[in-house]
Amino acid sequence: MKVTAFLFLCMTLLHQGHSNSCQNRCGLGIDSSYSCQCNTACERYNDCCSDYYALCKEAPLSCNGRCGESYNSQNLCHCNSQCTKYNNCCKDYSSYCSTCNVIAAITDAEIKALSETLYILDRNKASSSQLILDPQALVADSQTSSQLDLSPRPLYKYVDENNLFSRPTYAAFLNVLDNYKRITGQTESFTAQQLTEQETFLKETMLNTELGRELFVFLYTKGVYKSEAEFIQDLKNMWFGLYSRNNGAMDSSGFEHIFAGEIKGGKVSGFHNWIQFYLLEKQGKLNYYSHSFDGPWSGYPDVLGLQFKWDGYYKQVGSAVIGSSPEFDFALYTLCYIARPGKYCRLSLGGKELIIQTYTWENSFYGNGKKYIASAYPVSM
Repeated sequence: MKVTAFLFLCMTLLHQGHSNSCQNRCGLGIDSSYSCQCNTACERYNDCCSDYYALCKEAPLSCNGRCGESYNSQNLCHCNSQCTKYNNCCKDYSSYCSTCNVIAAITDAEIKALSETLYILDRNKASSSQLILDPQALVADSQTSSQLDLSPRPLYKYVDENNLFSRPTYAAFLNVLDNYKRITGQTESFTAQQLTEQETFLKETMLNTELGRELFVFLYTKGVYKSEAEFIQDLKNMWFGLYSRNNGAMDSSGFEHIFAGEIKGGKVSGFHNWIQFYLLEKQGKLNYYSHSFDGPWSGYPDVLGLQFKWDGYYKQVGSAVIGSSPEFDFALYTLCYIARPGKYCRLSLGGKELIIQTYTWENSFYGNGKKYIASAYPVSM
């Protein structure tokens, strides 16, 4: 038997041996290549692995699959950042959760310096001749709930689609953007082609651009990731991993919420991307009402706080970075989520401050207790 064939056989047998176990799989999304699953959905569909409750639910003495979990007085030991303070960590806390402490080493000055570099490296942003806005009505924060259409014309006067949207990162972004059901409570499922589109988007934006590689090198030097493969896999889980926002259905992800937008409780939820806004406005599905703030930038990227209706559903403030490339938005939100999860992230773009607010998803996890991204968006200055 050739060496390569032997190694392939060994890896296949190893995978089969772990296919009925939750070892290192707690909180991961549904994976049809395994015979059983290890997330909260498996309880509903009755396809949990035999060790799911021991490793992922009970796990009284181990941090395997529990890093960053909320405090529970019923647990015999704990696996969040406070356990070191109260001296009640599980004995393997440092082994499983050491990466949770990496963000402390990333300073505000480093974040600002990196964001300035990414700003310069955004070669695919729109120029003033490729994107022309018609902002019209500017309203005070107190007026954003009035739901008055104060702008009779569309926000986007002109977008050079032929030039911008044919670029590899834009094309990859558009292929992923239309893969979602906007109403929460409706289970999302992806075809093999759509899963490939997710991977293509990650590789085009994060590996095939100077901007994306700059982000990876920074996170690599900080010890967040040990390889490009680990970087891409974690972003795939973090951004595209499914979780439930409504009635237990696996209906949402960070990417869908932030870039595509969702409808929940009769209102627009998420939706912080200029390209999606432009496409829906062009199709007559979105009606621009007004803007409540405009960033200080004279060119692109810029930042707007937007009021609009999407097929009759209102968004009170849908802030977005305008005119930036897909890789720029994705890199900024990723940086802020990793470095300042659930907090203000202070960036610098062209010498001007931009604040990104991120939120973590607290109800389910992937990997060893890692949290999905719940939301990220620019904050009014």
